[in-house]
Amino acid sequence: MMALMKDFDLLKLICETPGAPGFEQRIRKLVIDEVTPLVDSVSVDAMGNVIALKKGRERKKVMVAAHMDEISFIVTHIDDDGFIRFHTLGGFDPKTLTAQRVIIHGREDLVGVMGSKPIHLMKTEEKGKAPKLEDYYIDTGMQCEEVKKMVEVGDPITRERSLVRMGDCVNGKSLDNRVSVFILLQTLSALQGVETPYDIYGVFTVQEEVGLRGAINSAGHIDPDFGLGLDVTIAFDLPGAQPQEMVTKLGEGAAIKIMDGSTICDYRMVQYLKDQARVHEIPWQPEILPAGGTDTAGIQRYGRNGSIAGAISIPLRHIHQVIEMAHQSDIEHSVDLLVAALKNMDQHDWSS
Repeated sequence: MMALMKDFDLLKLICETPGAPGFEQRIRKLVIDEVTPLVDSVSVDAMGNVIALKKGRERKKVMVAAHMDEISFIVTHIDDDGFIRFHTLGGFDPKTLTAQRVIIHGREDLVGVMGSKPIHLMKTEEKGKAPKLEDYYIDTGMQCEEVKKMVEVGDPITRERSLVRMGDCVNGKSLDNRVSVFILLQTLSALQGVETPYDIYGVFTVQEEVGLRGAINSAGHIDPDFGLGLDVTIAFDLPGAQPQEMVTKLGEGAAIKIMDGSTICDYRMVQYLKDQARVHEIPWQPEILPAGGTDTAGIQRYGRNGSIAGAISIPLRHIHQVIEMAHQSDIEHSVDLLVAALKNMDQHDWSS
């Protein structure tokens, strides 16, 4: 499959377009532009989720969710010297912020850098301590008056990093979860002209990184019979890792989620995805993630009757950093598995 190579520029654009939780306007516009030609209808609910509907033969509903938002920050204070303080939107390991560039999305976009105390001025006891979020500030290189003309409390801030190819992988910020946005778009493109058994609701959700909020809302009004979450998972196939810690490995296929910190996937959906992978000879690996959760939890629980839900996960190294890495073949195999699952869902015995 050469889809990723051909569409690398689209993945790059998706990853680099800003979309903090609650501020998804730019990535939402991009998604709407890309998905509209691929489906029967597109709508945006009051919360901002993009719902792309491809009609099937029967009126059963399958909801597939990929969240649009990315871990980000929000401005909380501008001091008299023009330095910006912030609060996180999503989970960050503070040590990954050191010397990173960010973009403050105020009246216009403004580049800044995460600053902290220089090592030359640290006391001996300070050097051995892990940094805390409150140790950081954002330096724009501008005076207070200039900053306040363009930035105010409440403006969102995203990380500044481009997506690049690296060996057999892609590397950059926000592959969590823009790679899944890409996969859902690629899947809907592959299904053009294909009659699917059930209505497919491709939902590009908001505010996942701060509590699965968009998925909870959209599942509530879509009320799906079946559900699939699309998100990344940990690939800790790195030096020093024990086999039981790795969760998944890059290049070994799409991950079929069994459970994570918020969901025990429906055993019927897990088996169905395994069967589809084997029948279609799609490389796959099991995923048990001890902590953390995805939109799968919202899809599973918040329809009127709940749904038969599972997830396809994309292995990701260096998760929640600015150098996230995914293997091209895992991305391709995730598209293959999702396409097969959506085409054949009526062929499975869901009663047992």
